[in-house]
Amino acid sequence: MSRYPLIKTIRDIEDIERTPWREYCPHTSTFDIIQDAAARHGDLPAIMFLPFGTAAEEPHTITYEQFAKRVTGTANLFRGLNVGSSDVVSYILPNLPETQEIIWGAEAAGIVNAINPLLEPETIRKLLIAAETKVIVTTPPLPTINLWDPLVAIADELSHVTTVVYVDPGHYFGMPRATRPTETPKGKPIVCFQDARDQQPDGGLNFERDFIPSDIASLFHTGGTTGTPKLAPHTHENEVFNAWAISRVTPFEAGEKAVVGLPLFHVNAVIVTGLASMLAGVAQIMVSPMGFRGPGVVDNLWQVIDRFGANSMSGVPTIYSALISVPTDGLDLSSFRFAAVGAAPLSPELFRNFVEYSGVELLEGYGLTESTVVATTNPLGGEKRVGSIGLRMPYLEMQCAELDEHGEIKRFCDTNEVGTIVIRGPSVFPGYHKRADNGLSSDGWLNTGDLGRQDEDQYFWITGRSKDVIIRGGHNIDPSMIENTLEEHDAVALAAAIGQPDVYAGELPAAYVQLHPGAEIDAEALRLWAKERIPERAAAPVYLEVMEALPVTAVGKIHKPPLRAQAIQRVVETALADTETKASVEVLQDAEQGMITRVTGSNTAELRKQLGDFALTFEFIAD
Repeated sequence: MSRYPLIKTIRDIEDIERTPWREYCPHTSTFDIIQDAAARHGDLPAIMFLPFGTAAEEPHTITYEQFAKRVTGTANLFRGLNVGSSDVVSYILPNLPETQEIIWGAEAAGIVNAINPLLEPETIRKLLIAAETKVIVTTPPLPTINLWDPLVAIADELSHVTTVVYVDPGHYFGMPRATRPTETPKGKPIVCFQDARDQQPDGGLNFERDFIPSDIASLFHTGGTTGTPKLAPHTHENEVFNAWAISRVTPFEAGEKAVVGLPLFHVNAVIVTGLASMLAGVAQIMVSPMGFRGPGVVDNLWQVIDRFGANSMSGVPTIYSALISVPTDGLDLSSFRFAAVGAAPLSPELFRNFVEYSGVELLEGYGLTESTVVATTNPLGGEKRVGSIGLRMPYLEMQCAELDEHGEIKRFCDTNEVGTIVIRGPSVFPGYHKRADNGLSSDGWLNTGDLGRQDEDQYFWITGRSKDVIIRGGHNIDPSMIENTLEEHDAVALAAAIGQPDVYAGELPAAYVQLHPGAEIDAEALRLWAKERIPERAAAPVYLEVMEALPVTAVGKIHKPPLRAQAIQRVVETALADTETKASVEVLQDAEQGMITRVTGSNTAELRKQLGDFALTFEFIAD
């Protein structure tokens, strides 16, 4: 049984809200949550690390008491490196137990900044500058991540960087401790994390820190690697509240186990299967340094769940799509109670197929980095409306609204009327780091950039996107990164990038260009040219088309909805091209449901089966 009655309807949420949330959750910092977990669950496992992500290996297990001591030692280490409460520690790391120690230790000493280790060095450099990083934490060269030389050079270049710390994961693979120089070429200290941490006192912080809920705990990159990157700060209150709110909609129990395979530079892994698990005393089964991307990890996941009796996991649609192709014969999955899914659109067909295949409840939700992470979920204890993103979290205000040209709310929408989804409440961030466009209205509403409607029972439904972000397998890509690169080509006058639907990744980048008068270029040659220059590998377009003229609005701005419609039609027609089922495809704009893909053919049941894995709104018509 859950520590709380599970939420079933909006009325349950309203009942909870009769009491201030602070009376349920008195913690003032993430460090407080970890220390409290050690006091209550000291002997229980906090982390079970499987270096190869297989069921055959013995996990490296760290108890809550041990983990709290390591986090404390890490905090003392960073304070010893002169990291104050407003200084930033940036980590560029794979998924390791030490990564978790660094996240929470850095938040106790100062501010932690999460960076994707798969980014190009120049992009990482911009993020380090934007955060005004004081300490860089990375690894020695690894087969999957080798940023050592570029990061040492960047550390010497940036005056605000004082120290480089490296985490050596070799001991998990039976390798001797790596040796690195003790200084950069310009004399900045290089420190081995494990050695330095173990020399620190771990019974308590050896410095004074009076945590205030509004203190900044972390920075997360949220799109835009050209120009000044957007960094979203989270306060300690943001993270504590969201972890607690997650515990009200999921039946986490002390002693249970959650599979962690999403990357630890992403808010989902840090807060959902991270901090929320710690608040409840749940063990995190970490599967390989590359998480779900590790070789063979997904193929072994059912076996891991069987052997270790895992109770839950969190993933993106691509993971669940892959899992329904992995055999479960002879395995006992009775412990596995629910799986959370978010970060990218989930097709109704995939939802039904996964539940039917696994017998496991699939909990679809919605959130943003700017809302810490989770903002809505389909209630695990109540009705789950397939295709909906569910009910708002307790204590969050969430509405569909009509906005003016300055992003201020003109009016809130009626039931089932489409508008921009806006959010306000204790998990909404305080505004982008050192940017004039802080992302909030004058009265604190976060403009999500997503279009949606709210039905009569207050379930939310996404109908489209007013912002242009491309979501590839749960990873946000700023289209301007693609567009700016393409427009550097001498032949290109204008470029527009959109996300085209993909069964596996949800969306893939596609680009459309308009050439200068008289210019000529082969589309595939231009696509390959851009692929070599776009700073983020995941952003390289998989499709590029040269158009005579890009569609524009009445005031001359590039109008992307027709491009999205064209991409949907092209991809769906391609999916049907190799089948014997004949059909016509048309993409329409509906006032209530957004873009609808109308497929007309003689065998609608077969069409539904063939196209069901696309996260699109379909209308099948028999001819």
